Amino acid sequence: MTAFTPLAIGPHIVQPPVVLAPMAGITNAPFRTLCREYSGGKGLFVSEMITTRALVERNEKTMQLIRFDETEKPRSIQLYGVDPVTVGKAVRMIVDEDLADHIDLNFGCPVPKVTRKGGGSALPYKRPLLRAILHEAVTNAGDLPVTMKMRKGIDDDHITFLDAGRIAVEEGVTAIALHGRTAAQHYGGTADWDAIARLKEHVPEIPVLGNGDIWSADDALRMMRETGCDGVVVGRGCLGRPWLFGDLVAGFEGTGAYARPALREVADAMVRHARLLGEWLGDEARGVIDFRKHVAWYLKGFAVGSEMRKKLAITSSLEELRAQLSELDLDQPWPVGADGPRGRTSGNNRVVLPDGWLKDPYDCSGVSEDAELDTSGG
Repeated sequence: MTAFTPLAIGPHIVQPPVVLAPMAGITNAPFRTLCREYSGGKGLFVSEMITTRALVERNEKTMQLIRFDETEKPRSIQLYGVDPVTVGKAVRMIVDEDLADHIDLNFGCPVPKVTRKGGGSALPYKRPLLRAILHEAVTNAGDLPVTMKMRKGIDDDHITFLDAGRIAVEEGVTAIALHGRTAAQHYGGTADWDAIARLKEHVPEIPVLGNGDIWSADDALRMMRETGCDGVVVGRGCLGRPWLFGDLVAGFEGTGAYARPALREVADAMVRHARLLGEWLGDEARGVIDFRKHVAWYLKGFAVGSEMRKKLAITSSLEELRAQLSELDLDQPWPVGADGPRGRTSGNNRVVLPDGWLKDPYDCSGVSEDAELDTSGG
């Protein structure tokens, strides 16, 4: 078995070199708790996306999103912002108030409400703006490591990842994660792992993490071997599969077989996930309602009729959720082929950008203050 070097994110050693990707509405404290439990606390688990303006203005929802369980070490926050000054203020606030131990910057989100304002995966096209944001973040971070997550570019005609990687190194970024898709691809098609290998060769000074199409621990190991990257970032692969992080530990350490839970074990995980959400939100019904989005992911591949899936999608209490699940054939074994794609798979989308955005990569005049979302969570 190939031995992989532990991943260093500043002073934090991540072994195995596995990171939970920030996902809006998904990687909140309850989901991070589940994933950490399955991994035995190994790996790095990042918060969902936090908007810098909302953080600086102490938006109530945002302040809840940055709450970490006392067992979360290191505490990792992902920030989204397009204004260098606001990003700097948010980073300084995190440092001064000891809100996190690691800061990640989002330059990969392809969602139209983000890109139409010049944010997310649209932003690296404006090289000077990217540099200014990274400079303010690193300067204000002090001893806290700053990393960034990005895509290959806007589309095949506007590829930015190599330029962005060099700028990141020059501005003192600690590590870079690359999703091997363009913004136009969203989550469709196949991730370009060759781009991850090219970035690693281009910026050998800092760790490069690969992201895209990791549905199993074997996929993660294969990405590491094929690209030479220093770690992996797992997003949609863990939807309805928090035990994937246990598989990743087993795969990297070569210690045992992968989890193949029967439906009974999956149902127990579903109830626990919903309960944790209710405790976090302070309301059981809200927790179960928030959990509904996860139901199809957990049940993918199992023989569950459409009527029962509909019932599960409208549950509003833990008792109701348990009762519905108890009606299933809980002795069903793990289904063959259940490790495949989950979540959004659309692709070949037109990227919504500010007017004239692509005319000049060095003209940043099109970015205005309203590009800063006033709420967090993607």
